[in-house]
Amino acid sequence: MAVTRSASASILGYIYQFDYSIKCLLNLPNDDDYIEIENIEDIDVHSCTEDSAIQCKYYAGTEYNHSIIAKPIRFMLNHYFEVRKGSKQAINYKLYGYYQSGQEKLSLPVSVDFLKEHFLTYTKDRINHKLHEDLGLSDDELSDFLTFLSIDINAEENSIQFSNIINNIKNAFGCDNFEAEHYYYNNALKVVSHIAKQSNLRQRRISKREFLEQINKKEILFNKWFLQYKGERVYYTTLRKQYFSSINISERFFLIGVGSSFIKAELKELLLTISQKWSKISNREPNPFCPYIYIHNIDEVNLTDLKLELQKDDFEFIDGYPFKGSDFSVKSITQKISNSNKIKLRLIDTVDNLNLVLQSQGRTKEIYQFYINESFWEPENTYTKHIKIQVKEITSIKEII
Repeated sequence: MAVTRSASASILGYIYQFDYSIKCLLNLPNDDDYIEIENIEDIDVHSCTEDSAIQCKYYAGTEYNHSIIAKPIRFMLNHYFEVRKGSKQAINYKLYGYYQSGQEKLSLPVSVDFLKEHFLTYTKDRINHKLHEDLGLSDDELSDFLTFLSIDINAEENSIQFSNIINNIKNAFGCDNFEAEHYYYNNALKVVSHIAKQSNLRQRRISKREFLEQINKKEILFNKWFLQYKGERVYYTTLRKQYFSSINISERFFLIGVGSSFIKAELKELLLTISQKWSKISNREPNPFCPYIYIHNIDEVNLTDLKLELQKDDFEFIDGYPFKGSDFSVKSITQKISNSNKIKLRLIDTVDNLNLVLQSQGRTKEIYQFYINESFWEPENTYTKHIKIQVKEITSIKEII
């Protein structure tokens, strides 16, 4: 699968590191093995057979030069020095990077003399330093350090690494490409980026078992990193093709969670858009239909105002209350739609009413829940098609449906 990334170079570098963390987690041999993100280096990997500190960098537009990896090597040597003193545990060190060109400048394995000349000798504040001399490390000790150091400057290009991750996810969860990318990978990106922000070391640690459990959710999350990776327009187009590219005879329910400061005009426009796209009431339609809409977190006053606005526009809708003071009627709201009554929308006022309608007999039902912060409803019938999509704001829904 070809992947186009629209992010800037700096954002792409972050995503590449997140992807490498995901890759490491998926490749851990045991469920209790774990990684620590941004500890000694970008990623620390801990398994029953090996502990490693890995720095991962993506330089798509940069030529390789020794100076690029010199500083992290000095950092690793400082850690090795602490190991020699007995204050820290011995680990393996790995530099993993992608560069546009220049890889031929580095011949492996690195010799002690090459290590000292190109990586350990540097200038700071116009003063020359030789880290190995500052630390008092002998050539034999530097040679020992090199046995713990692995350098790979021919890392996978970002799209190749991403494709391999998607294949690993498909194997882990038995899913297709869309689910692997938009459910599990999207969740994985959110989990890893959240861990990287934590200040507490223990909170930056996650085992393979914990990771798989946390990403095993079939929800379309609004994730800024995933949007940076996909591009907002491509992201919305993909969701539209997946879920809203064909009109069938299923009864479609749109559950919309609004924030406390929603704009009334935007909500009204959204309802009209949903009705326009998902209603067919012409005489030529053998089975006329229109969508159901439930608006979560809207108070009674604003809901009444919304209905009045629709009524002023001579927009035909039903809400399951056939007359003033009546109880909610499933029969009323599920009545047959036709060109004669011109009903274009079914508005459901409460969650209880929503559940009553879903329990009624009828066509196959499809439920699409759009929420901003947290999902607000779960179906009683687990066989019902129920798609959760997190959005930044309600206006985003028009770009998806």
